Amino acid sequence: MTEVQDIFIKYGKNYRTNHKLTLAQHKAMSAIQKCRTSELGGHKEVCDSCGHTRISYNSCRNRHCPKCQALAKERWIENQKSNLLDIGYFHVVFTIPDTLNLMVYQNQKAVYTLMFKTVAETLTDLASDKKYLGAKIGFTSVLHTWGQNLMHHPHIHCIVPGGGLSSIGKWMNSRKKFFIPVKVLSRKFRGKFLYYLKQLYYQNKLEFHGSQKYLSDDKEFEKLLTSLYGKEWIVYCKPPFKNAACVVEYLGRYTHRVAISNKRIISMEKDTVSFKWRDYKDDSKHKVMTLSSEEFIRRFLIHILPSRFMKIRHYGLLGNRNKTTKLKICKQLTNTPLLIEEKATTLQLVQKLTGLDLSKCPNCGSEKPKRFLSLGKSPPITVQTVCI
Repeated sequence: MTEVQDIFIKYGKNYRTNHKLTLAQHKAMSAIQKCRTSELGGHKEVCDSCGHTRISYNSCRNRHCPKCQALAKERWIENQKSNLLDIGYFHVVFTIPDTLNLMVYQNQKAVYTLMFKTVAETLTDLASDKKYLGAKIGFTSVLHTWGQNLMHHPHIHCIVPGGGLSSIGKWMNSRKKFFIPVKVLSRKFRGKFLYYLKQLYYQNKLEFHGSQKYLSDDKEFEKLLTSLYGKEWIVYCKPPFKNAACVVEYLGRYTHRVAISNKRIISMEKDTVSFKWRDYKDDSKHKVMTLSSEEFIRRFLIHILPSRFMKIRHYGLLGNRNKTTKLKICKQLTNTPLLIEEKATTLQLVQKLTGLDLSKCPNCGSEKPKRFLSLGKSPPITVQTVCI
């Protein structure tokens, strides 16, 4: 099976020579190329019963690596289960117009942060309005920057509980359909985003290069804002979840996704890469796209986030400051059982994902202790730290 790693190994050096990369892109590309190879070192397991040996190389653990997200996602899911309320949840997606995409890419940290801020204020302000709910809510937001064709398509997924806490400490249930009309959400989001974008512009916190250079002119920028105010922005709400148990599993699909998974890549041949994608503009049909290796790498690297940028954020009742106070009250008011947090070990998570029990020798099935021998320059590690 062809993987992103194979593409980087074969064409990466040439791409680096011909293109200027950010430091974050350099690090991600290098990490993915070395992931689970001898370059990162590893360890050899030797069974004391039968002498069987197994070599495991270290994972890169870069958050953009297609190989390194399954275990991180499973760990995150385990940690979030204790924050669930026994009520319905909604999945809401906020998208900005594609005319902004290039400007956003040139100002990633500033505008991605602005997107989070605008989405949070939109949901919080409207939920507190008695016309819709009249309560404080909590929600989790996840930034994605790609579409199925790997083009730049920034949008934020939100998982929102169907209710909130009123000012007098009473639980307020939302309607069965999402409690805020989509058109109201869209226009509130549009107004707030453009207001804050204009602030960033006049505070000289935005940069414009190449084809976007013309926006450095105040009149041109104001003209752009006017055209964006005249558009209907896309915000949509998916049908509510059947029960709370589905919520975190569903959210897990979004939290640790990378731009493209290895299983979507079909082939790499004659300086081209072919992969599967779904065309939402054509009745969600499954199709195959073939790109030059250079264009495939370019599109993948578009989605490398700035260093230390948080792409998963919790707000309101789910924010860190409220988890031990208001969230507990919400659990009592919604008759949600208080779960005792039992953290699964890495071995247990690996077994859940793969069905393999790494505590046993694959040859003789022995559970006796194994000896671990360090390989390469990396420090010795135990099986508990292996990524999937």
